[in-house]
Amino acid sequence: MKVTLFVTCLIDMFQTNVGKATVELLESLGCEVEFPESQVCCGQPAYNSGYVEAAKEAAKNMIRTFEHAEYVVTPSGSCATMFVEYPHIFKGDPEWENRAKALADKTYELTQFIVDVLKVTDVGARLEGTATYHTSCHMTRLLGVKDAPFTLLSNVKGLKIEKLPNAQNCCGFGGTFSVKMMPISEQMVDEKVNSVMQTGADYLIGADCGCLMNIGGRMERLDKNVRVLHIAQVLNSR
Repeated sequence: MKVTLFVTCLIDMFQTNVGKATVELLESLGCEVEFPESQVCCGQPAYNSGYVEAAKEAAKNMIRTFEHAEYVVTPSGSCATMFVEYPHIFKGDPEWENRAKALADKTYELTQFIVDVLKVTDVGARLEGTATYHTSCHMTRLLGVKDAPFTLLSNVKGLKIEKLPNAQNCCGFGGTFSVKMMPISEQMVDEKVNSVMQTGADYLIGADCGCLMNIGGRMERLDKNVRVLHIAQVLNSR
């Protein structure tokens, strides 16, 4: 099965190890992974800030880039959600709306693809310790991917999962929200850090690098000794 990787800006610029783990994981599951170099930002920051026309230009580039892919897989629920949003952005423009829908229909968040398409629930991973999992807003509320991460993590040998208190609460990142509403964002991430610490976990795991960067950065400033891992890194652990 050929998979086209949508790596996302945050992974490309800040979390390259997550990208490498994603490729290695997919290859270990029998996928041939390709990476189109013309991919750039999906347009989400502009779109979420109200600059719809500017977002359309980025979206058109991404539609062209991934048009011939069999499956598009991304280690980000947030960015997968943006691809799924494309048909709404181009509503009323038949050519681009149809092309956007074709892309949305073949786009999957990483754990969603592994469980729902590959039909794999145990990837053979091993990680010793206790972890808690942060459910990101876009992935659960908009993309609707809720169970796949927990299904896969439940089969990681040596790993105990502790339920995160108030897991439904946003971490305060929200892309540009954390910049525009910094005092509110800071209080929200402090609440999330307190919830993580209540679990006594060794690891905080998530599926969106924006959330992990926000929570991890705050924990580092507060000198909290919890290791932050993207789920791709956990599932690629042996």
